[in-house]
Amino acid sequence: MGAFGVFLCILFGFSAGLVISGAVFAFIAIIGIVPRLAQKTRTENHVKLYEEAIIFGGITGALTLPFDFEIPAGKIFAAFFAFCVGIFYGTLAVSLAEVLDVIPILTRRVRIQDGLSIFIIAIAAGKLFGSVLYYVIPGFFKNSF
Repeated sequence: MGAFGVFLCILFGFSAGLVISGAVFAFIAIIGIVPRLAQKTRTENHVKLYEEAIIFGGITGALTLPFDFEIPAGKIFAAFFAFCVGIFYGTLAVSLAEVLDVIPILTRRVRIQDGLSIFIIAIAAGKLFGSVLYYVIPGFFKNSF
């Protein structure tokens, strides 16, 4: 493959990444997760900071994906990072479920009267536990084939 072919592959990959990341950011913005989360935590005056943190995280993640590197920070840092990722995924899942009215429909169908807050915390804790397993246990996320 010549230099022009390599350039086209890089351009195609970069363009595809822009489209996907734009779609993810648009999805988060359209369903209103950030304002709803800020409203629930009574931090409405920090919405711009939340949005900038999401954009910075997306850009940082996109820039680090092509490279294979390790940060020698130890298991304590990995556990802290996994805890933060779990909180993000848990709040994202719960916010998405709330915005789409999944929880009220589920409580009517399953007839849950009491313990709804425990149910929501269990969903978030499951996401947290999964991310801790993913980041702390070596080889947990490797393919075996």
